[in-house]
Amino acid sequence: MSVDNPAELPGKGRLMGLDLGTKTIGVAISDGLQYTATPHSTIKRKKFTQDAEQLLAIISDNDVVGIVIGLPLNMDGSEGPRVQSTRAFQRNFAQKTDLLMAFWDERLSTSAVTRTMIEADISRAKQAAVVDKLAASYILQGYLDSKRQQFF
Repeated sequence: MSVDNPAELPGKGRLMGLDLGTKTIGVAISDGLQYTATPHSTIKRKKFTQDAEQLLAIISDNDVVGIVIGLPLNMDGSEGPRVQSTRAFQRNFAQKTDLLMAFWDERLSTSAVTRTMIEADISRAKQAAVVDKLAASYILQGYLDSKRQQFF
């Protein structure tokens, strides 16, 4: 089920962050207190059913209580075809799990992660292997930081 307000996600327990690309899905997991997002894995996309099975296994193995999905808005905030695809994925995945899911603006997440890796002098080959799970972590951390700022 999708929630309009990300604050409606459970306040304790591990959250999963997803960066949905056309070829891969980056996955990140938070700690149980929801302070830190950690890159988890990158799933090579196949068919929806296979992708969903892999995500459900990660959810089960990590006791995930909610999901934050990166929403690839255009730079002007408008919604394009990638947003429609992301929303369709969420609707289909909601039929496989009862966990609450919220969208989080992911504009510039991949470019921010890539820029950081370039500054750290990480080779392009290594960047390609980790960029999606790092982008998922960046998205999830953005949500976690925003949630904490609401309370202070």
